Amino acid sequence: MLSPHQIEELRTVIEKKMKRVKSDVAEYTELTKPISPENAIGRISRMDAINNKSVNEAALRNAKDKLGRLERSLKMLDSESYGLCRQCGGEIEFEKLKVMPDSVRCVTCIKSARY
Repeated sequence: MLSPHQIEELRTVIEKKMKRVKSDVAEYTELTKPISPENAIGRISRMDAINNKSVNEAALRNAKDKLGRLERSLKMLDSESYGLCRQCGGEIEFEKLKVMPDSVRCVTCIKSARY
């Protein structure tokens, strides 16, 4: 069970991460704007721009997913189920939650899933 001090520390961590991810979402949104055909950038450069756009679209999807997980974590922070492993029901280590506050499985369950 997390202490009130730990919960507040995690709240700060989550809010900082959310701010950073929101900035990433804004940046990737800008980078994924359509490439207009009027741009006279040459065939190879245009192909590179289209490829870069695809990479940035994938990064945008990942950033939006991360933001959603962080938002859910922030909402769940005060519930008794936050910090409990969805697989075994044990506690997720506080140090792990500080690094990955959107974690839903403990280290033991993650390791056992790999093998």
